[in-house]
Amino acid sequence: MAAVSSLGIGSGLDLNGLLAGIKASEQAPLAALQKQQTSYTTKLTAYGQLSGALSGLQAATAALAKPELFQGVKASSTATDVLTAAALSTASSGTYNLNVTQLSQAQSLATTGQLTAGTNVGDGTTATRVQFEFGTTSGTVFTGDATRTQSLDIDPARSSLVDIAKAINAKTTLGLTAAIVNDGGATPFRLVLTSTKTGEASSMRITVSGGPGGLGDTKLSSLLTNDPAASKTLQQTVAAQNTKLTVNGIAVTSATNSVAGAIQDVTLSVSKIGAATVSVQQDSASVQSAITNFVSAYNSLQSVASRLSAFDPASKSGAVLLGDSTLRNIQMGIRSTLSTAQTDDGSGLTVVSQIGISFQKDGTLAVDSTKFTAALSSKMSGVANLFSGGVGGFGTRMSALVAGYTDTTGGVLTAATKGINKTLDSLAKQYSATSQRVEATVARYKAQFTQLDTMMSRMNQTSSYLTQQFDSLNNSNKK
Repeated sequence: MAAVSSLGIGSGLDLNGLLAGIKASEQAPLAALQKQQTSYTTKLTAYGQLSGALSGLQAATAALAKPELFQGVKASSTATDVLTAAALSTASSGTYNLNVTQLSQAQSLATTGQLTAGTNVGDGTTATRVQFEFGTTSGTVFTGDATRTQSLDIDPARSSLVDIAKAINAKTTLGLTAAIVNDGGATPFRLVLTSTKTGEASSMRITVSGGPGGLGDTKLSSLLTNDPAASKTLQQTVAAQNTKLTVNGIAVTSATNSVAGAIQDVTLSVSKIGAATVSVQQDSASVQSAITNFVSAYNSLQSVASRLSAFDPASKSGAVLLGDSTLRNIQMGIRSTLSTAQTDDGSGLTVVSQIGISFQKDGTLAVDSTKFTAALSSKMSGVANLFSGGVGGFGTRMSALVAGYTDTTGGVLTAATKGINKTLDSLAKQYSATSQRVEATVARYKAQFTQLDTMMSRMNQTSSYLTQQFDSLNNSNKK
């Protein structure tokens, strides 16, 4: 006889409902495990938020632990279109009046015009060497720098303006660049030579030699020669000159528009002729910004901690980290470190409240801007010692403390996080084992119910058959 097609058909009993009830009862432990998993996962997320807030505080305190933060010097200009200034930390405070009267520039020389740029200038046979010297020209006197003397051999078969320009630009050690300019005249093409360095000491003397007479190709010689004491066949289009300025009335010159040393440990970048005032002073703005960032990071941590440990009187329920020992120990450690007085360096500053940073009733920090600004203006060295003074400064100690909390090997927050992950792994295994046990139990009951259904179906069919037989026999006897 075929098996029953649906549970309960054979017996007429609600075996499906009974099986569902058994399954629900068996699955009750799974719901409890899921509730535990949700609770631990929520706590793990809370620790992640706490870790993020601690990382922000650690970064802010690490910045305050650096002594160089408090040694910064800032230079400013009243006319940045004329010049800007940059100061080293060793620069002395002061105010300087500057007047720029001349900007440095590189010398440019141009050849006479040629009908074409691609036709050889030389005779095509005479070997020619062009020597480039750099130095100072005063009238007809040229004083050269032997260390900068360079030469270039020109192939007589490749002596067009294009060829010469390519050869000069290919040899980067020459100290000059070459370009071809079309001036629009009858013989428009001119070779322009420009020194790669600015300043009076970078004017050029160019001589041509080679060939039987020692003067080289006469056409190339007449094209390229520039000797202040002799012939000048090149036209000077831009003179070599220095930057000239005065600093508090003292004349200063520089070969470049970047002037270093005119004001000790300050570099001036000159842009145009004009006057400007340069002020050099301690960079208190950077210190103020760093301390403000620290206060913000501390308050952000407090906000996160308060939210994660809050208690709601209305619902009489607490947030996920209410009463959590890890969070409590972290908060106590940070506040204790920030409240401990530091060694006085002679400035009288030993606690942050003396520079205008104080605790509020809700545990956050507030800044008294007037007191804070005054401390930065008059006691910068004391503020520096307060935050970055060796191993005792608040920045140094706080940075190390917070880094220890989140350390991946032995930090308390890391240990707590690892503990939760271990518990979640254990719960996952319990859930899997319980789920398998439930499925096995339900399967066993289903098999038993199926057997019951089949047996009841057979019994019902037998009962029906016997009833039919008895009815038939009774009918036969009546006849």
